[in-house]
Amino acid sequence: MSDADDDDDEVPDTPVSIEISGLSLYTHHGVSEAEREIGQRLVLDITLDMLRNDATTTDDVADTVDYGEVCQLAALIAQQRSYRTLERLATAIADRLLDDFDVHSVMVKASKPEPPIPLPVDEASVTVWRELED
Repeated sequence: MSDADDDDDEVPDTPVSIEISGLSLYTHHGVSEAEREIGQRLVLDITLDMLRNDATTTDDVADTVDYGEVCQLAALIAQQRSYRTLERLATAIADRLLDDFDVHSVMVKASKPEPPIPLPVDEASVTVWRELED
């Protein structure tokens, strides 16, 4: 089958989830003054849900979400100011992504791989999910 044949096919709207895992940033978030002053590594996982993604038929990057831009915006939000809670940080990122990109919903998971607690854990994380209101 040739590329010309592919372009003629009618394909119904296709929902798409774009997932970004393990965006690692050095940030200054936390309850304690030491966390905010010294800083620590934070890892973001982001999922963007689109009810329709034309790139499934056009194969054109302009018809989808540029995940490089998503990462840049999330990093900017995470690094431009300090939040006490991961809940507030994840909400700020999710709200901005929902506003700036043509998506139906956004999930942001913010994780501290080395949380400042006296017991051994792999990570502490918070997940926030936001959806466009109809």
